[in-house]
Amino acid sequence: MTIGDFQQIPPTTLADVLGRDQVMGIGIRPLWTPVPRVAGPAFTVRCVPGDNLMLHAAIYRAAPGSVIVVESGDLDYALAGGNVCAVAHRRGVAAFVLDGLIRDLGEVREDGFPVFARGVIPIPGTKSKLGSHNEPVTCGGVTVRPGDIVVADEEGVVVVPADRQASVLTAAQAKLAKESAETLDDWQEAHRARIEITLAEQGFPG
Repeated sequence: MTIGDFQQIPPTTLADVLGRDQVMGIGIRPLWTPVPRVAGPAFTVRCVPGDNLMLHAAIYRAAPGSVIVVESGDLDYALAGGNVCAVAHRRGVAAFVLDGLIRDLGEVREDGFPVFARGVIPIPGTKSKLGSHNEPVTCGGVTVRPGDIVVADEEGVVVVPADRQASVLTAAQAKLAKESAETLDDWQEAHRARIEITLAEQGFPG
């Protein structure tokens, strides 16, 4: 089992396997498209609202391939800008997933660094207040722990708990294999039958 295995699994499939609780809310979205699918172990960060010190420190501490996940609860100041994203990219960070905002989006898009966040704002936060690294955080309504696998693309962000990685991967791969063996005609026939049964059970007269 490798990170590459998870990168082959769409968030939609993982969401089907894991359920709603492990899927971040729609406010956490890719800030540029088309964005590549990313997958990696979470390096978790908690920033004090209005301050981005701990994210700026994290780009020098997160291992290559990590997805830096930030809890900030701040919609007034940017957590990062073009240079911070460029350095993170150069150091091998796979992506930022931020419960907050960035700035310099044009630079970030041009560099090709994947950022999933709530939006952009041109004013930066301060860099003076301690938060934390590698403790459980909440991002997009999901609790993320260090080492959880984060998978994200234009469909959304899904968090695979570290202690369920093997079973989730096996179930997701099996689901994809089943779907790939099914034609659209097969799917339509089964789908229509299921819908008609449910309509009849609910007393729909049409």
